Amino acid sequence: MTQHHRLNSSRLVVLLQQWTREASERAAPPLPAAKPPDVAEQLSLWLGTVDAVQLSRALHAIENLPSQAATAQHPAMALNMTVLAGLVAKVQADLEVQLATRPTAPKPLRARADNTPVELPDPRVDKDFATHAPRYLDLQKQMELRLQPLRAQLRQAIAQGAPRLRQVAALDAVMERMLAPREQRLWALLPAHLERRMAHRHRQHQHRLTTQGLTDEPARWRQAGGWLWAFERDMQALLAAELQTRMEPITGLLEAAQNDTTGQQE
Repeated sequence: MTQHHRLNSSRLVVLLQQWTREASERAAPPLPAAKPPDVAEQLSLWLGTVDAVQLSRALHAIENLPSQAATAQHPAMALNMTVLAGLVAKVQADLEVQLATRPTAPKPLRARADNTPVELPDPRVDKDFATHAPRYLDLQKQMELRLQPLRAQLRQAIAQGAPRLRQVAALDAVMERMLAPREQRLWALLPAHLERRMAHRHRQHQHRLTTQGLTDEPARWRQAGGWLWAFERDMQALLAAELQTRMEPITGLLEAAQNDTTGQQE
């Protein structure tokens, strides 16, 4: 799979495009899809002149790594791909479980011994995005806390391998350092997309009530088919897509090591 294909078929990109299209369907006809720029074009939008110069110098230094390593007599170590792949799979599985864990159902504010009806939290509180934003931001932080060390650990491991893997590890370190600030700004934009999606779900809900002459029942919002029920699934989809995108540099390092190991065995 080419990097160009990966960038333009990213689950995150596709999901956000779908949400934008659905939100604008009632306002205007969809525009014809423009041809996406290639990787070089996209990268040029992320890097300024100073960044480009620094990247050029870093690439020149990385090209000389094999000869430098040979001169320093650093023999390549055999990589334990089973351990590395297991480490990546474990962190990804842990995060997938964490992201998929939904909030517990609201509990009564107080229990009564005489079996009289108990007072439940007002579900209308959940219609405000401010009650959901902290959870999304916290889960983003959890992804960052697990994936940054994993990427560094994997990079350090493959840097002990063949010279070409040392080049890959060095390049990944440079790209992470240069692109991290821009990536952080992009991750910070995702809650705003989610907030707009929530507003879209609420508008759909209100439109259905109006067209069908129904009375709103907040107690049903979180039940299957309710608009908050649908929004919760939207949040899960966005979190899963963000995780996949954050994982791509890590899976790329792992694939490079696997391909190198396979090539040596053939």
